[in-house]
Amino acid sequence: MQELITNLINSLIFIFERLNWLSLVDILLVTAIFYSILLLLRDTQAIVLLRGIILLVALMGLLTSLEVLPAFSWLVRTTLPALVLAIPVIFVPEIRRALERLGRANVLLSTTNNASGTQETISIVVNAAIRLSDRKHGALIVIQRLDSLDDYIRTGVLLRARVTSELLLQIFYPNTPLHDGAVIISGTDLIAASCVMPLSASGVLAPMPEKRMGLRHRAALGISEVSDAVVVVVSEETGIISIVHGGRMIRRLDTERLDNILRAFFQPSLVYRGLFGSIRRLFTGVTRSHREDKK
Repeated sequence: MQELITNLINSLIFIFERLNWLSLVDILLVTAIFYSILLLLRDTQAIVLLRGIILLVALMGLLTSLEVLPAFSWLVRTTLPALVLAIPVIFVPEIRRALERLGRANVLLSTTNNASGTQETISIVVNAAIRLSDRKHGALIVIQRLDSLDDYIRTGVLLRARVTSELLLQIFYPNTPLHDGAVIISGTDLIAASCVMPLSASGVLAPMPEKRMGLRHRAALGISEVSDAVVVVVSEETGIISIVHGGRMIRRLDTERLDNILRAFFQPSLVYRGLFGSIRRLFTGVTRSHREDKK
């Protein structure tokens, strides 16, 4: 054991003695690439698969280094290339979204420049959500961020109208032609109504004590799991307002909390950098406080 530790220390000393500034730049570049990949996959179902693959590769590397298992080592060396080829197939949706984000520099700039219009839209959505909640009119409002929602826009009725509180109230008035489904908002425009959203199968709603959350909330979770959109949901049964993002839900929001959380999501600096750490901490803190209030 002592000899093994000594060899390890000598190996580390050997490596550090040969480090120069080019080696450090090389290491930093590789680290930045892996960090960017993890950021793009964070809060998606792919991150679970990635952890499993990393663990599997680490175990296989450890076991193949043992000379006492020649048959297993041969099996791993034979199947590893197939596993490497299978990874792109597994991560097709995430790779596509990552490439779309990388190629959407003009959207980043336009989002930053149109910050005032976005803030106006937030005020309109907040006002409409409160009024819908008071009347117990169910609503599903999807606000687009960086990810394209064209596939879901095609499932609804194109409007391309300037968003207003009155328009949202009219769309979600019970038994009107467009009240079923979701509206999709991009910037200051209401792009489409009566859009069909993918339903979540993650089971997030299972532990919820309220039994009146149905397809509308599952649809909100579903679209948040496949895109970076922010979704505002108003329950038709209880009038409770919720915000959904990244497969997480904040419930029982009043006017002030709804407005603050929406504006936090659309801060120009957060949109430009594409980093959602602050939002994640906000979700964690609000969810924790909500649980404590219920206790």
